[in-house]
Amino acid sequence: MEPGLFSGYNTGMEFFLNDPAIPRLPPKETRLLDLRAEPYPDGQRIKVNLELTPFAEKPYVDLHLTDPAGAPVASASIVEPVAWKLELTLHIRKSTPDAGKYTLLASLLYPDLGEIDRRQITLELSRPSE
Repeated sequence: MEPGLFSGYNTGMEFFLNDPAIPRLPPKETRLLDLRAEPYPDGQRIKVNLELTPFAEKPYVDLHLTDPAGAPVASASIVEPVAWKLELTLHIRKSTPDAGKYTLLASLLYPDLGEIDRRQITLELSRPSE
C-alpha cells in the first residue's frame, strides 16, 4: 500500500481492503454462507447479519421480509457490497406489526446472470413490551 494513501479523515478505509491472499470466487460460484435475523425489543426493526463467500466481482443482495400472512413488510437491496460480512437493520413498514412468524428471504444475484443463490429463514416477532 502506498504511504499516505489513507491519510486524513478517512483513515478507516483499510477495513474495506480485503486480504489479497484470500481466494475469491467467480460470480457463478459466489454463495450466501449465513443469514441470521433478530428482532429489536421495539418490535419495529430487525437486525440482519449476512455472510457471503469471498467474491471476485461484487454481487447484489436483495432482502425481503414478510409477515405471518405473507404480506411484504420490509425490503432492502444491497448493491455491490464492499465486504463479505454485512450487518443492517430492516425497518418494518407497519406501525403495529403483528406477532408471529416472519420470513426473511435473501437473494444473491448478478445483473447479467440473475439469481445465483438464496437463503430463507423464519423468525418469531412478539408484541413489544410496554
